[in-house]
Amino acid sequence: MKEELSLNMVTTATMMGSVKSTGLCLLLLSFLLYIADSHPNNDLSNMGCEECTLKRNTLFSVERPLYQCMGCCFSRAYPTPLMAMKTMTIPKNITSEATCCVAKHSYETEVFGIPVRNHTECHCSTCYFHKI
Repeated sequence: MKEELSLNMVTTATMMGSVKSTGLCLLLLSFLLYIADSHPNNDLSNMGCEECTLKRNTLFSVERPLYQCMGCCFSRAYPTPLMAMKTMTIPKNITSEATCCVAKHSYETEVFGIPVRNHTECHCSTCYFHKI
């Protein structure tokens, strides 16, 4: 009888342990699903780069607000076609295309004696300057 009682207690203890670990796993799984579901659905290819819009320039907006174009536009790279490669002076395997966030309209203003362009409208167009 004693042997039957101890076997019954071991089985019950094992059963309680597995129920606790199953409950813990389900709790952890539901927490991870909650985290994954609450994460915003962003396009990861454009991560960290917002749409091309006017943003207030905090450095020069002391006396009055000054706006400048900031953000990302179209950009891609692809293998250079063979026909185009034959016409190049220095052949390059990769060709890239890009447009930059530039001012459509702007006017010059002075801040602390420094001439600065205050942008009034932005759009994606030819890149004039490339940052290193």
